[in-house]
Amino acid sequence: MARLAEIDAALPPILVHRLTMRVIDGMHRLLAARVKGQKTIEVEFFDGTPEDAFLYAVEANISHGLPLSLADRRAAATRIIASHPQLSDRAIARAAGLGAKTVAAIRRRCSGGIPHLSARIGRDGKVRPLNSVAGRRRAAELIAERPEASLREVARLAGISPATVSDVRKRLETGQSPVTERVKSPSPSESSEETAPTAKLRADRRPPLVSADPANVLEKLLRDPSLRHKEGGRQLLRLLRQNAIAADEWDELMAAVPSHCGALVVGLARHYAEIWTDFAQLLDERVQIEGRKPDDE
Repeated sequence: MARLAEIDAALPPILVHRLTMRVIDGMHRLLAARVKGQKTIEVEFFDGTPEDAFLYAVEANISHGLPLSLADRRAAATRIIASHPQLSDRAIARAAGLGAKTVAAIRRRCSGGIPHLSARIGRDGKVRPLNSVAGRRRAAELIAERPEASLREVARLAGISPATVSDVRKRLETGQSPVTERVKSPSPSESSEETAPTAKLRADRRPPLVSADPANVLEKLLRDPSLRHKEGGRQLLRLLRQNAIAADEWDELMAAVPSHCGALVVGLARHYAEIWTDFAQLLDERVQIEGRKPDDE
């Protein structure tokens, strides 16, 4: 507040919920204006429900406000889950500054008063079914009606991923059902969280995690001509090299972050981590569909 009060230039308008006249974003700007003796301050009004106003306030605080404690972020996520159960775990995680797994655990603990939905809204605003059975069947219908349609077009219309559409198309070409045995009859609990046996089966099918020295694995990828001779491969290698951070470098990196930039760096780190997680999941699904197993020698 003191730093804001020293600024001579006009500050951005604060955001106020029109219905309740509560400040959603900009409380420190309001207090700084009072310290400077101002009688008025520019305002932008938010027209929406109190629940939407709270969600916006949490998102604004995570992006540029003072860092919230872990307990505060968990409490905010709990309240958002209750008021916006249609949002996906990742969407709520981004809003509250938490991990998606943490939000999923909070959702399970307070599931008693939350309606069971068949779909959720992701971070990109798209609605996706919790159970892919309906999406797979819809994709099969679209493929039959429009065999020339691209994977992405069918995926968009069916509400599933392009990799899943590819799997459906291959199953149809071999005379199989578009719905795999694994997802044909899911239990209610599996629609939001895997059971332990299912999680183990899926883990067995996935490519092994990097158990060797990551530096050696990266060096092996850097020597692979199938990556080096393509622009996309070279870009991926550059990103992998830039993200190759050793554990003993964390202290030096954290010490370089000034306190006023801490919340911004935290938000960006979580955002980029989620992007890499999404990339890994999509690539994992494609590898499983194509039947390839990466070499971990």
